[in-house]
Amino acid sequence: MSTPVGEGALDDAFRAVGGRIRAALAARYRDLDLAEEAFAESCLKAAKAWKDEGPPRDTAAWLYRVAERTALDILRRRRTRTENRPDEPASEPTAEDRLTSDDAVIPDERLKLIFVCCHPAIGGESRAALTLKLVCGLTTGEVARAFLLSETTLAQRLVRAKRKITEAGVGFEVPEPEHWAARLSAVLSTIEIAYAKAHEDAAGSGRHAGFAREMLDLTALLAEMLPEEAEVLALAAIVRFAEARRPARIDSTGAMIPLVEQDPALWSQPMIAAARGYCARALGMSGPGPRIMQMMIHALWCGRRSVADPPPWKAVLAAYDILLGLRDDPVIRINRAVALAEVQGAEAALTELDRLDADVLNDFLPFLAARADVLSRLGRHDEARISFDRALALGPGEAERRFLERRRADLVGK
Repeated sequence: MSTPVGEGALDDAFRAVGGRIRAALAARYRDLDLAEEAFAESCLKAAKAWKDEGPPRDTAAWLYRVAERTALDILRRRRTRTENRPDEPASEPTAEDRLTSDDAVIPDERLKLIFVCCHPAIGGESRAALTLKLVCGLTTGEVARAFLLSETTLAQRLVRAKRKITEAGVGFEVPEPEHWAARLSAVLSTIEIAYAKAHEDAAGSGRHAGFAREMLDLTALLAEMLPEEAEVLALAAIVRFAEARRPARIDSTGAMIPLVEQDPALWSQPMIAAARGYCARALGMSGPGPRIMQMMIHALWCGRRSVADPPPWKAVLAAYDILLGLRDDPVIRINRAVALAEVQGAEAALTELDRLDADVLNDFLPFLAARADVLSRLGRHDEARISFDRALALGPGEAERRFLERRRADLVGK
């Protein structure tokens, strides 16, 4: 069954400009909850109006204007408007309004809101989690999975984080440079996870596909703002190394192609060159940090020129060993286990995976996929099928689903 025209347009607009609209509303009204509520209501109104009348020519401008009007209505209901309230927004979009470019209508306040959400008053993971939800539009469930937390736990942290922003009277602006360092780690973590959401969709057609372009832009901007921060330059390089490989990530059937099987001739060499530029600058000013080592792993893979070049598994494993000493987390251990399977064998990899907390990771697709692979290599086909089935039950993207189904089908009769 095809998607209704209005519904498809709303989904596209939500993905393309939802983060910008929420950020602009939050910056305008200094209220994170209000920004979320107003944008959500504008989407509900769009769902009805666009179904009945068809989508406007400029869906983004329509959503932003309606969200502005909705925000003021909400403020009236709350009876919290002040004498210094913003000017009245434009009325409900007309046919003429639809001709207006959304770039001129919606201010891009995302980087400002990222710095707001990453204020030192907010603790640890909550900074990046709040930013991912407000600026990037990830659902509570998606953010919870990124941090390997339950939705309930994550929701409670988000409520506390927003309360702290309100109580601390945090200014909705990019702080002076002397205050950047206290927020930088959370800012980088946010961009890192947001890009990971785009990268995990090999086809580049899912709900978060637009993050790839946005994170390229944001990392370039941060590198201009902080040209002497090695970790900033390293993240800019990581995003470009990964994006350079996108043209080779899908086969003719629409299935994902894993990195080791990709044809390097299809990779974007200009993007790799840009990544190497950031890489050289980062290495020239710092010893190994977590993102420096991640950058080096990407650089090792992007050093291949053709499918005939042997995969750099030994060097990759050595880099993961160093990285693990700098930042020990389950994601790094899973990726290291994949390299370990190639260098020391599937049994060694399975031993490492079995040391991880299965109760926490049984809803984490990379863990299930890695475990299914090593189990199949060991001839433990029934267990491998269970892991593949659990991974597929998580609802991966179309390209990832096709890949997993193909690998599972290889076990038929075994």
